[in-house]
Amino acid sequence: MFYLKIIFLLLFSSTLFANIIDINEETKTLDILSKSEIYIDKNKNLTFEDIKNQNIKFEKNNKNILSYGYSPTFDVWIKFTLKNSSKKTIKKIIEYDNPLTTNVDFFDFNKNSIQKDGLLSKDINKFVINPIFSIELNPNEENTYFIKASSFITTLIIDLKLLDEESFYKKEIKHQIILSLFFGAMFILGIYNFFIYLFTRDISYLYYVLYILGLIIHHLMYTGIANVYFLNYEQKITIVSLASVIVAIPVYALGLFTKSFLQTKQYKKFNMVLNGFLILIPISVIFFLVTDDYDKYRNTFTMLFLVFLMIITLYATLKKNKQAYFIFFAWVIFLSSGLLMYLSSAGIFDIKKYFPYLIEASFVIEAIIFSIALANKITNLQKEKNEANQKLIIQKENETKRLSNEVNLRTKDLKNALDEKELLLKELNHRVKNNMQTIVSLIRLQSDEIENEKLKDILLTIQNRISAMGHLHELLYKQDDINYIDVYEYFEVLIDEVRESYDSFIEIHLDIKTKLKMEQSIYCGLIINELITNSFKYAFPDKKGNILITLEKENENIKLTIKDDGIGFDETKVNFSLGFTLVKTLAVSQLKGEIDINSKNGVTTTILWNEDE
Repeated sequence: MFYLKIIFLLLFSSTLFANIIDINEETKTLDILSKSEIYIDKNKNLTFEDIKNQNIKFEKNNKNILSYGYSPTFDVWIKFTLKNSSKKTIKKIIEYDNPLTTNVDFFDFNKNSIQKDGLLSKDINKFVINPIFSIELNPNEENTYFIKASSFITTLIIDLKLLDEESFYKKEIKHQIILSLFFGAMFILGIYNFFIYLFTRDISYLYYVLYILGLIIHHLMYTGIANVYFLNYEQKITIVSLASVIVAIPVYALGLFTKSFLQTKQYKKFNMVLNGFLILIPISVIFFLVTDDYDKYRNTFTMLFLVFLMIITLYATLKKNKQAYFIFFAWVIFLSSGLLMYLSSAGIFDIKKYFPYLIEASFVIEAIIFSIALANKITNLQKEKNEANQKLIIQKENETKRLSNEVNLRTKDLKNALDEKELLLKELNHRVKNNMQTIVSLIRLQSDEIENEKLKDILLTIQNRISAMGHLHELLYKQDDINYIDVYEYFEVLIDEVRESYDSFIEIHLDIKTKLKMEQSIYCGLIINELITNSFKYAFPDKKGNILITLEKENENIKLTIKDDGIGFDETKVNFSLGFTLVKTLAVSQLKGEIDINSKNGVTTTILWNEDE
């Protein structure tokens, strides 16, 4: 009996440690799967203890990638033995290159330990996309490892690699940067086309933006980025339950885009089938949400819909629909990359070895082609518009000749009316000036009866603001040209009004180098009134100082500068004053300009605006 046990132990050991893979500290990257052994647990009931205690017959594997399709009914066990052939302790990482596998359990035979990872991992400190497992081997140590993989959400695709830590993290950082660039490019394309939709109101752009948004959401899940950076365990469970929705959103949006962009109403039979798909897809999504019995078919309907969209695009191309050329070319790129990815996942041709980001590249190219197609649509519409405009121009030329005589006949009447209007405007300015002067007089009378100095100061400020507007209307009444005013005279009257309000020896210097339009003059008058009033009140405690007011033209802009050599002010409190709010509102909202206030060596306020605003 003892000898039988020895023989059994030897047989088990020889089976357990077959296909030994030698590694050392120089081993950077190594394919593990093609040197491993595989066992399919069709009952999904084997545990690590069963593996240790039962003589499970594993089969040799020589493939780099194993693809089992949608496989919720069985587990796949992978066994491999590693030996440290060096004289140093080495640490390596086993990477399971598929972020969508639901559960991946890693068993260390020597340490009798288990590590768990996968799509539904509860590890909140995970910052890498694929499931990874750390191993450590002492000098000349040999150890056997087991991995149990199962997936009830997506297709079960297995790809195992051994890497040293430096190589893995370099690869991981590069991988995440490239994916970030991909999502950034797709997001920019989406934003760009969304703004075009806002300007054109072409519904095709909105459908296209929804397609890109759905594609981004789907690919965030597909690549595993969402699992690492955006979703916790509970949210993953929710997203998994909505898998059919995530797949359907970009496909459904693509269908709406195709219908609108190709104007499929002109192809009645195809349009009828397309409408049928657009009705049935939401129904199928609801069906797969309420039942799990047919999950393996949940993408079938959407795949059929994609095939139909390809067919209708091909038909539109054959019918010389110029817009369809772009869409058809994008479909060829997308389907070609899809076929290569399928061959890769099936283990027939590993495209990832030569072009690891083929699917991302095809998505970006497809999105760019769709954007070009939409731009071309606008170009064609513009061309049609130009042709229509040319016809209108000819019609207008004829109409212009007819109207020319009538215009000449009425010109004289219009000139007389304009002269009368200018006379009325001058009279209006005179009346406005008189009314404002009356208001100022009333405020002065009221102010004389008030003893509260703060309230009197407020009334004085109001009085000066009204006077600033009244003086402008007085000047307009005196002038023949009401479009522009005598800036020097206007500013001088304002300054004298403020100077009379305060007892001080402040010198004010005017440097006027350009003229102002009437509308802009009133805003500048109010601004100057506010700023020199503040200077009189706060800038000169000893009632002495200088204020320089400059108005000049820089290219197409007008520049107004008010500078004093007073004590300055606290910049942290200026935003809360009513005067500053008024000045800022006049400069930014009314003059459509920019304002800069500098409190070094006194206070310098500079306002710059476009002359034509």
